[in-house]
Amino acid sequence: MTTQRTEPAQNADERAMLEGWLDYHRQTLEWKCEGLTDAQLRTAAVPPSELSLLGLVRHMADVERGWFRKVLVGEDLGPIHYSEADPDGEFHLTEEDTWEAAYATWQTEIAEARRCAAGFALDDLSRGTSRHTKEPFNLRWIYTHMIEEYARHNGHADLLRERIDGATGE
Repeated sequence: MTTQRTEPAQNADERAMLEGWLDYHRQTLEWKCEGLTDAQLRTAAVPPSELSLLGLVRHMADVERGWFRKVLVGEDLGPIHYSEADPDGEFHLTEEDTWEAAYATWQTEIAEARRCAAGFALDDLSRGTSRHTKEPFNLRWIYTHMIEEYARHNGHADLLRERIDGATGE
């Protein structure tokens, strides 16, 4: 394994703890994709599902963008891989979709997420609001949601990776 996962500190303050767990889960998804070919990364779970490791990485790039850039700081950005006409576009892969491109986009969105969050305290409210309640989110909620989102998808990634090459791990 060349991907280095950093265990979150056991005695950090709240913000460092949340950021540590979010980074740990980001690193876990990277680790689950490590060493596979583009074709393997495009391999879907089981029909009719189109869920794949490459699709998960593309999905998380859009999730990072949506929560940190659009909701938290209010940037007027569209999605990267999906559209109103194709709401699951991040999972509709072609031979042209590569790890290199998906990884670069994902890492850019992670860097942008960190940049956006740096300007907010945990209790600061987002500029964007919930589609359902029309209320803003505090940064603490966004961090907690992102940890949940990655943790759920890392469970999917475990199963996908095991199906592809038998690799298992925490």
